[in-house]
Amino acid sequence: MATLARTPITTRTVRLLMPVAALLFLGLALLIRVVDDGALRQYSGTALYASMAWAGVLFVRPRMAPVPAGAVATVFCWLVECAQLTGVPAELSARSLAARLALGVQFDPVDLAWYPAGVAPLVLLHHLVRARAPATPQPPSHAVSPPADRVLDTRR
Repeated sequence: MATLARTPITTRTVRLLMPVAALLFLGLALLIRVVDDGALRQYSGTALYASMAWAGVLFVRPRMAPVPAGAVATVFCWLVECAQLTGVPAELSARSLAARLALGVQFDPVDLAWYPAGVAPLVLLHHLVRARAPATPQPPSHAVSPPADRVLDTRR
């Protein structure tokens, strides 16, 4: 089991895990909606939406470092939230449940603080996982590079 924990995390592994993580965040958000009708429902949904955005960022850019990935996810969420000031998301949400879940309906300034709250624990977890993963071996800087393929000079 110890060797499994020290296995390098590949781009492929991240791309396989991020949709699973997003589905888990969505499932948790929907479960909370079923059992609570108050502030927990609203604010956990906002934070978990940001968690899904984080998973999306890492799906697209699996090698991205933790802080930049968290920043991109948070800024994406802020942009979606601010877009609600235009009324376009509300119009789309009136026609589609998917648009309502993805874009929201109305701007809530409190949500702007909950997005980083949903991303921050994942940035920390991402940092810890990267710190525990073995580094990809690099050749020593003084090592001689293998000869490059020769280009034939055909100008004779």
